[in-house]
Amino acid sequence: MSQLTPQSPSPQLPLTPADLMSAYERATNTCNFDAVAPLIADNAVYWFTDVSVQGLEEIRRAFEETWASIRDETYTLDHLQWLITTDEVALCIYHFHSRGEVNGKTVESSGRGTNVLRRLDDGRWVMAHEHLSKMP
Repeated sequence: MSQLTPQSPSPQLPLTPADLMSAYERATNTCNFDAVAPLIADNAVYWFTDVSVQGLEEIRRAFEETWASIRDETYTLDHLQWLITTDEVALCIYHFHSRGEVNGKTVESSGRGTNVLRRLDDGRWVMAHEHLSKMP
């Protein structure tokens, strides 16, 4: 099994899975991928409703395209449930909500998320996989 590592290590990376999810939500709301990148493994796989991407560069492109099309986006998570938590891996599911402006009009969306988190050898946690889909 290959070790998942962050592209830009930082001593402030989360030390628990719950810390990672909180930091990830806050970082996403900066609309600055440089704040998000240290929380994601360099070879992570992300599945969104309309695109699947792998690796930080593809993930960056997907995030930045979204932020470019939705002004002042806010992103929140709720109903977070931990399905698996071990010393090395954690799996959670949750609901997400986003709100922003597209072409001068307020738009909102919500959906479900599944994240796989991986603990690195130094004790920090990073995202290994994210799967987001719209609510049915």
